[in-house]
Amino acid sequence: MPIHPDFPFPLYLVISEKDCTKMDWLSVAEQAISAGVDIIQLREKDISFSDYLKKAKALKKITDHFQIPLIINDNAEVAAEVEAWGIHVGLSDQQPLEIAEKYADRLKIGWSLEYKEQLKSSQLQATHHLGLSPIFNTPTKTNTVTTWGISGIEEIKTMNNRPLIAIGGMNLTNAGEAFAAGANSVAVVSAICSRADPQKATEELKALLK
Repeated sequence: MPIHPDFPFPLYLVISEKDCTKMDWLSVAEQAISAGVDIIQLREKDISFSDYLKKAKALKKITDHFQIPLIINDNAEVAAEVEAWGIHVGLSDQQPLEIAEKYADRLKIGWSLEYKEQLKSSQLQATHHLGLSPIFNTPTKTNTVTTWGISGIEEIKTMNNRPLIAIGGMNLTNAGEAFAAGANSVAVVSAICSRADPQKATEELKALLK
């Protein structure tokens, strides 16, 4: 799949402290980015604003060092405070138009696509890229509706010209297939975060997306 000019980041890591089971999460982030992760999203749930901000600032130091974009999940205030590249929200979060109204063009807004009907929504006016989620069921994200599969990527690609990120159960066995089906980026969690050698895991994934 050709890289989308508005989202030239084929390998997308979604990271949280609890998902990093073999190593400190910041060490995972640093190793993964140094090995080829193109963009990283901090996704923390059920922590205080101050703790989220502290983690975001720590990760931003690493992303600034390697000069890659940082996305914050579901907290526009944290994203704006650390001057993140973007924010990612789902249907149950603060919505794109509301975020854009408050923060204008300071944040690139990603929106989870859970239903085809969302492609008719006015929220798309403020949406920079779409996260097609999940492609396959995954234990790291359980509150989902549609399981899209590889055929879902192909279908949504014909209905939408925004950058499309495939997320959910992405790993070495299917990342290349998702990319070939039309995803502009493949987002992984466990495929890097739960590996004993996140650097090697990243290198293997990145090789599939070239």
